[in-house]
This record gives sequence, C-alpha cells and structure tokens, in this order.
Amino acid sequence: MDKINDPNLDRAERLSSLEQHEKTRQARPETGGALKASGEINNHIHTIYSFSPYSPSMAALLARDAGLCAAGSVDHDSIGAAEEMLAACKILGIGGCVGFEVRVSFKKDSTGKESLFAARKINSADFEGYAYMTVQGIPSQNIAKAAAFLEPLRKERLKRSRAMTDSANAILIDAGLPAIDFDNDIIAKSKYAEGGGITERHILAAVAGKLIDKFGKGQELPSALNSKLGIVVPPRLNSLLLDAGNPHYLYDLLGILRTEFLPGIYILPDEKECIPAGIVTSFAKSISAIPAYAYLGDVGESPTGDKAAEKFEDDYIEELFTELSNYGYNAVAYMPPRNTLEQLLRLRKLCSEWGFMEISGVDINSSRQSFNCPEVLREEFSHLLDTTWALIAHERLASHEERYGLFSEGNPLSSMDLKERIALYASFGKRFDLHRPEESAMEISREIEKG
Repeated sequence: MDKINDPNLDRAERLSSLEQHEKTRQARPETGGALKASGEINNHIHTIYSFSPYSPSMAALLARDAGLCAAGSVDHDSIGAAEEMLAACKILGIGGCVGFEVRVSFKKDSTGKESLFAARKINSADFEGYAYMTVQGIPSQNIAKAAAFLEPLRKERLKRSRAMTDSANAILIDAGLPAIDFDNDIIAKSKYAEGGGITERHILAAVAGKLIDKFGKGQELPSALNSKLGIVVPPRLNSLLLDAGNPHYLYDLLGILRTEFLPGIYILPDEKECIPAGIVTSFAKSISAIPAYAYLGDVGESPTGDKAAEKFEDDYIEELFTELSNYGYNAVAYMPPRNTLEQLLRLRKLCSEWGFMEISGVDINSSRQSFNCPEVLREEFSHLLDTTWALIAHERLASHEERYGLFSEGNPLSSMDLKERIALYASFGKRFDLHRPEESAMEISREIEKG
C-alpha cells in the first residue's frame, strides 16, 4: 500500500504496486469477491499533482474501496495526474475521467468591454472579477496539449508563490523561527517538475513542517502558535494539536494556518495567471473537452466546514448565466454537500433553461475528508450519476475519435436535444467494460454510425 501512495516513485511503479495489490486482494477468499458499490461518484479529486495526501493511484483505490463507481482527477493548474488516474481506474474496474481547475478573469465580456462582473465577487473569496472553472472530460490524445496550455500559468503561479514565501519568511524570521527554503521545502516536495501545480497549501505545509520540527507535536506547539505568531487556536482544534498521535496532524495544523496565517502573506494573482475566461473555454473546445463554471453559492453554515459565512454569486446568478453562455461554457460543476437544496434546485432550473450540462464532484485535498458523497444518491440529485456516466462516455469516445465528443458539431448525434444526448451517453457509459474502456468505445462508435 505504501508504494501505491509514494510520491517519490514514478507513475509506472505506483501503478504496478496497485495492480499487484488488486491481484493479491482477488486471490484471497475473504476479499476476492466483488466489492459492494454504493453507486456514488466523484469527479473532482485533487492529487499530489496539486495538493493532496493521495497519488492518483491511491485516490482511485480509496474511491473504489469507499464504494464509488467512478472517480475523476481535477488538479489546480495541472493535468499531471491524468494518465495515472485513468490507468488506475482501469485496473480497479471503475469509471475514470480527468480534467483540471484554473482561475480565470471575468473582467471583460466576450466583446472586450468591461464586464458586469469586473467588480463583483463571483466564486472566489479572494477578489472580485475572477472565478474558478474546470475543464473536464479531456480526451487522452489531448492531455499533452492541456499540459502545454497550462505551462505558462504554472510559471506565473510559481512566481507568486515564491513572493508569498518571502513574505512568510519575514514573519517566521521575525518570530525567531526557521525560514523556508522555497526550492527544497516546497518545489522539491511537490510534483512541479512533473507538471504539477504549486498552491498556497504547499507554502502552509512548509510553515507547518517548520513548526513541527521545532516544537514537535503536542503541548508546546499550540502555545508557540500563540506566543510566536499571535495565533489563538480554538478549543476544538487545540485538542487535535495536543494529540501527538493524531494521524491528521499536518492537515489540522495547515487548516489553522490557512485561516490565521495565509491572509498576512497572500498576494493576489493577476491576469497573466488568471487569463480571460473565453480563452480557456475556447481552448477546452479545441481539444474536445468540456468547460465548466464552478458554482459556489452563498455560504451560510458550511456543510463541509471549510467556508465561512459569505456572499458569492447567488444575488445575480441569472445575469451570470447570460455571461457564462457568452463566454462559451457548456457546463456547471458543483458540490452538493456545500449548498442548500433550495440553491441547487434553482441552479438545476437555470442549467436546464440555458442548456448546460451538470457535473458533480467534491474536492478531496485533506486526509480527514471522506470519499463518499451520499447526497448524489438523493432523488433530487440522482441525475448527477447519469451526467457522470455521460462524461465518462464522452471522454472515452472522444479519445477514440473527437467527433464523438458530447458537444462536437461533427457528432452524428448533435441534432438530438442535449438532455436526450446526455441520457444516451449515460447509457453508453454504464455499458462500458471498465477494465477495457477503449474497446467499448470502439464498439459504441460503430453503433452510433449505424444509427
């Protein structure tokens, strides 16, 4: 199991370990049968190629063992996990899909004039006029193109991360604490050299590592946070830091630093890093992928506990959908546990009116998070299971031949209503031999041609 999740091994070694693990499991009478599947899905799992405790192989394994029938990797500014994620899902016999997540500018509309959203908070807590989006269902032959597209964005974010680390070091040194070596403590411990992204969590993990190295895990560290950095740890979190045996210690400490330390060093990205939304949607379509706006919604009491109460796009969401259509989006991605039923029913109605696909997933980037998302099994959201299987079918069929992409103008099924086309693609996805999805794609493409 350790080798499956070892970031220092190469992809082939992790996959070989996963394959051996699966063969061993199947050979044991007590474990060798089919695992019970819950029917759940998750299309938005972060991996070590942005920030996560999990390699793509381990993420796929934990998803399968949690009962999920499909898993997808989505990393910040990176498509580095894609090939390993797809291969791991094939080994395990679950559906696999891949994409990436970026922040984009909504400062100007599709005509080049200042946008209605230039000074509005959309789905980013940090600043107005910028938004998160995903590009999903990337055909295998275009993964390299996606990596090349993301390369300048990764470089810009690296510059900003280095500058934020300099700010962090000024605070640490002033407090008499050891400084971070950006190259050795951050880049070397990331997957940047293999196309991975660097995020704020990498910086905070380096700060957390320095604190743990100096004060250890337990009684001294919470006291040091207060005396050295002026951070008062809430009682519930304090009890977690007092437990030296806490297996989630790093991530619990990182969560405190994200709230209490990051604002003091944070530098806003610019439009070299957050390029115009229309450029990203156009690129996504050029590689037969699906550009999706990432809905956040106003946050009251956060179901996942990782967002403070805050207003986002709900007050002007009808206007936003007009802009999304103008920018060329095909889909909206959202996370059912984050929102109220009222919010999501309103979102569903707007997606239907504007002809947007709905894509679901919950971002996994902490060891405390569960891979399960039982909300998608509720009657109101069971359609998200179908859209996931449609996404998987789209990705595999477009990998066989791009004109079979769900939104391709050259698709023989393009005259069908989108809802009907998604339903048909969902039926295709459910029929795939998930250990041999490429062969299934070839067979289904022949069916499509026959009509």
